[in-house]
Amino acid sequence: MTPADIAAACGLTGYACDGIGIGGLLKSRFEDFRVEEIGKTPALEGKGRFTVIRVTLTNWETNRFVGKLARKLGISKNRIWFSGTKDKRAITTQLLVVDAPQKKVASIEMPDVEIEILGRSHQKLGFGDHSSNRFTITVRGCADSDGTPLEAKDAIARVNTIFENMEDRLGLGKFPNWIGPQRFGATRPVTPVVGRSVIADDWKGAVDAYLGMAGIYQQPEVESFRTLWRETSDVDKCLEIIPQHLGFERDMLKHLAKRDEDWVGAFRKLPNNLQLMMVHSLQSEAFNRIIATRLEAGLTLSEPIEGDVVGMIQDNGKIDMAKLVEVESSILPRISRNCKRGRLAVTAALPGAESVYSDSKPGKIERQVLSEMNLEEQDWQVSGIPRLTSKGSRRALTVSFSEFSVEEAGDVETDSLSSRFSDGPREGEMWHPDGCSLRLRFSLPSGTYATILMREFMRAPLTQY
Repeated sequence: MTPADIAAACGLTGYACDGIGIGGLLKSRFEDFRVEEIGKTPALEGKGRFTVIRVTLTNWETNRFVGKLARKLGISKNRIWFSGTKDKRAITTQLLVVDAPQKKVASIEMPDVEIEILGRSHQKLGFGDHSSNRFTITVRGCADSDGTPLEAKDAIARVNTIFENMEDRLGLGKFPNWIGPQRFGATRPVTPVVGRSVIADDWKGAVDAYLGMAGIYQQPEVESFRTLWRETSDVDKCLEIIPQHLGFERDMLKHLAKRDEDWVGAFRKLPNNLQLMMVHSLQSEAFNRIIATRLEAGLTLSEPIEGDVVGMIQDNGKIDMAKLVEVESSILPRISRNCKRGRLAVTAALPGAESVYSDSKPGKIERQVLSEMNLEEQDWQVSGIPRLTSKGSRRALTVSFSEFSVEEAGDVETDSLSSRFSDGPREGEMWHPDGCSLRLRFSLPSGTYATILMREFMRAPLTQY
């Protein structure tokens, strides 16, 4: 598997517009990737059942943090609610609602974790409840496609050119609403593979893929474990060598050690939201491929054409699924005006049991992608775990970004950078340790991906994100 194979597996091929990227490497330090969740705090009530907290995490993936916090509190991880899953190698700030006494939560101490008690509430958080995320991202080692280091003025000029080209192609402050590589796994795009097994009720296949699927640039001990599972499926031997940090995989194996071939039970050891993400990632792959195919066909993403399905954009930036309209020639001018004004957006399918599909040329592309993925006849019903059945949805083809700025970032001490940076670029990568560093700031609606916007400017292999 190569970086190009990874991109293809995620459906991330092509770009919004012409332009020469800046390359570079993200997340060379935790401080280089900051995200702050923006949204309403649950209504605070002195006698509320739940504790509302704001956490700032350094190098913690949200699901793993929640699991550790639950164990320290002696509660199920399903009694902790949050709105969004944040990147691991970053500094992230977000709200959580915890079904535990306030004093007990306040007593918790964990490395690289700051917990601020906001109060009590009767309200939970739902996934995607926050309105937006504010990002401050530093890309280091900017370089040409041949690996030649870039100076800051040249790199900034390239960013501004791509910004202008996207504006010309899509409209001011818009970029393609691809679903980012973290949904799939940037070095091991396993989630859509697992998702395909889930919707087929093939639970052994789902567990096999999650435990054993190979990736690229894996740590030797990780690859040894996954190879052993692929070759032997020996639970006991795999438990002997599994790396400590593969907690979900370990939980699966421990379950199988107690209940041989209980594949559904083993899969249930994943957090509920991660189980659902497996199905969502397969839908996401289809959506990404629709965008790529549409770009290849020369069809617009932001301007509606006959046969498109458009949706009303809600205050949180999401599509109102109750107000979808199929574009006919008689209403095309009015629909087009409202798309330009940001009231409506052209959408594409996230396939499911009750999917709504486009017609004419857009519909042909959607059905073509589903056929190529062998999903055309899939009913998306999951009998083994019914709550994983997905009705399907639609997602805007473009999304807005705001508060955008770019500037040169100062140099930092070399010993503060990751070994990934000090080891230098791998074959085929587009960055150089002597290249400049840029700092980009912007805000995005919830459910959209900073790495996708960065991808437009960097135009580098996914392994650099």
